Amino acid sequence: MTQRIVVLISGSGSNLQTLIDHSQKGDLHGNIVGVISNKADAFGLVRAQNASIPSLVLDHKTFASREDFDLALIEHIDSFKPDLVVLAGFMRILSAEFVRRYQGHLMNIHPSLLPRYKGLNTHQRALDAGDAEHGCSVHFVTEELDGGPIIIQAKTPILMEDDSASLQARVHTLEHKIYPLAVSWFCSGRLRVTDDGVMLDDNCLPSSGFELKA
Repeated sequence: MTQRIVVLISGSGSNLQTLIDHSQKGDLHGNIVGVISNKADAFGLVRAQNASIPSLVLDHKTFASREDFDLALIEHIDSFKPDLVVLAGFMRILSAEFVRRYQGHLMNIHPSLLPRYKGLNTHQRALDAGDAEHGCSVHFVTEELDGGPIIIQAKTPILMEDDSASLQARVHTLEHKIYPLAVSWFCSGRLRVTDDGVMLDDNCLPSSGFELKA
């Protein structure tokens, strides 16, 4: 059975577009059945409209608390009956209740080689630290911010001439490779998370996840 995917966004939706492209080619093993944004001006909503994917805006500023927003978000997500919820640049810290609701069925992509550089400004932080390499990680979401079990990572060397913008551009390219791969693994039944860790084809992945080789 084809898996149903809901994508949450806040901005331009480049990772959403990559997932749409792979879904249309048939290699995602899932269909994006809904897109939800907390910002009305998110360009990702245009991407969803262009792909004839139902979308809606749920403005967090109209809610009295994070918990109230998340309860409303849960209601809208559940209306799509998803098998997987994908965070694609969704700039909200989610409540514990929300995370527990979709435990094991909630994915995020983060622009660093976790557990390094949780949070924001990851590219500049990697440069400031003098790191030799940088990259991105797809992980299952838990109540710990950017701290859930890692599924897959991809790396890029940091070059002498790099600044934050050039490094970000290369990391984006890597994101567009590993996110569809992780989603396709999940939707094809190859990927799951257990008490022992992340399982791919019934093999337990290392704590740093699967490394995509360039």
